[in-house]
Amino acid sequence: MKDTKLYVVIPCYNEEEVLPETSSRMGALFTRMQEEGKISPESRIVLVDDGSKDKTWQLIEELSEKDSRFRGIKLAHNAGHQNALLAGLMTVKDVCDCSVSIDADLQDDIEAIPAMVDEYDRGIDVVYGVRNCRATDTGFKRFTAEAFYKLMKVLGADVIENHADYRLMSRRALQALSEFPEINLFLRGVVRLVGFPSSQVYYARSERFAGESKYPLKKMLSFAFDGITSFSIKPIRLVWGVGFLACLIAVAAAVYSLVAWGFGKSVSGWASLMISIWFLGGVQLVSVGVIGEYIGKIYKEVKRRPRYIIEKTNV
Repeated sequence: MKDTKLYVVIPCYNEEEVLPETSSRMGALFTRMQEEGKISPESRIVLVDDGSKDKTWQLIEELSEKDSRFRGIKLAHNAGHQNALLAGLMTVKDVCDCSVSIDADLQDDIEAIPAMVDEYDRGIDVVYGVRNCRATDTGFKRFTAEAFYKLMKVLGADVIENHADYRLMSRRALQALSEFPEINLFLRGVVRLVGFPSSQVYYARSERFAGESKYPLKKMLSFAFDGITSFSIKPIRLVWGVGFLACLIAVAAAVYSLVAWGFGKSVSGWASLMISIWFLGGVQLVSVGVIGEYIGKIYKEVKRRPRYIIEKTNV
């Protein structure tokens, strides 16, 4: 029997509807993997309560009392999905051989976990779970997801297409991850910076079986923008380029006006004046907004506030 200690970290926020099913499926998977000798009996399932307002923590405590394989971490306040996930990973990094992160709704197929462990046994430190099918997504969601990954690559961020936060990391990869102190956390990009041998495991994404998505369109757009501005300065360079182009257009318009005046064809135009004002005003506002976003991130970083605070844990 292998003695690989696997810890599965599951961030939870208001997940009382899905936890019974999630715990049942994960428990069955652990039982099977232990019987097959893939993981040690000391492997654990760690549920991280990200400041839930429902009975999520109560259910986690009940699970840990009934089944020793389940453990819980309660954050003192809602720190956000990325920070809750990091809290779990940093808590288990010294006690596990490898850790798998997955969302509580289990839309990501847990049957890919044995394949991830097999990759770890081959000496792979980071195994990415990659969706090979988006049949359950709406056309709009597929389009926006594809656009997001393409935009990230164009802007210079090293991310894996169709990979969310479903991945396996070895202990040494987790230790390396702990060396990244940034407050503006985008794990999909940070993990890529860790390096070490990596591979991919493919799976089909399922529909959420209960509860509501914790990533509506507004949050998804905010998350995407955070990811872009956390890993690329190209938006600022793009603003510079747009500003330079606007200056060229203004110079061309000035030359045209002088030439027209010289030929006696100068006619005052209200429309052209308004278009110029609105165009330059828009460029300036967008520029200030993009630069402000980066300044805001610097402001958060220099304060060095803790990314999360653990209130209770039995890990």
